[in-house]
Amino acid sequence: MTMANIKNPYSLNSKAVAEATKYWLHKRGVTLEEIAELVLFLQQKYYPNLTIEECVHNVEMVLSKREVQNAVLTGIQLDVLAEEGKLFTPLQEMIENDESLYGVDEILAFSIVNVYGSIGFTNYGYVDKLKPGVLERLNDKTTGQIHTYLDDIVGAVAAAASSRIAHRKQAEREQELGLPHAPEDTEEAARKLAAEDGLE
Repeated sequence: MTMANIKNPYSLNSKAVAEATKYWLHKRGVTLEEIAELVLFLQQKYYPNLTIEECVHNVEMVLSKREVQNAVLTGIQLDVLAEEGKLFTPLQEMIENDESLYGVDEILAFSIVNVYGSIGFTNYGYVDKLKPGVLERLNDKTTGQIHTYLDDIVGAVAAAASSRIAHRKQAEREQELGLPHAPEDTEEAARKLAAEDGLE
């Protein structure tokens, strides 16, 4: 066997996955700002001083999660293949027509929603029912594009980002009140855990 015939073992390129996620969202016409507008829609009633910049940051943090990237890439690819008529029947017709009894798109969205806890399910259900902003456009069946998965993915990312904000605002409130608090999902938390484990 020659060296040319030896296949290198698979090794994930995390940066390439993250970049592909952003690329495909952009290619399918969805901006981070549009997702952030959904987050603002969900959370502004509870946090009147919340800014669009904070919402964009939280959307970016959600999209940095590998499980979220997996869901985004999988869902968009299925939408694109359905647009190109490349799926086997009857799956082709189910995704093409966003069949009401086909719920796998929601199941994929739940994998995103669940990243930041159960509060995300409430947020997701709310925007999925109302379909404000970008979700209304993605649900327009007259464009010729298929977004059976993408509309649920976008709603789920917004719901997860909203949950992330809610958790952080609660943490800020606890700190202001001088209550015991363990930071989560932050660089500070990682440093504290490493110090406690004697890794620093």
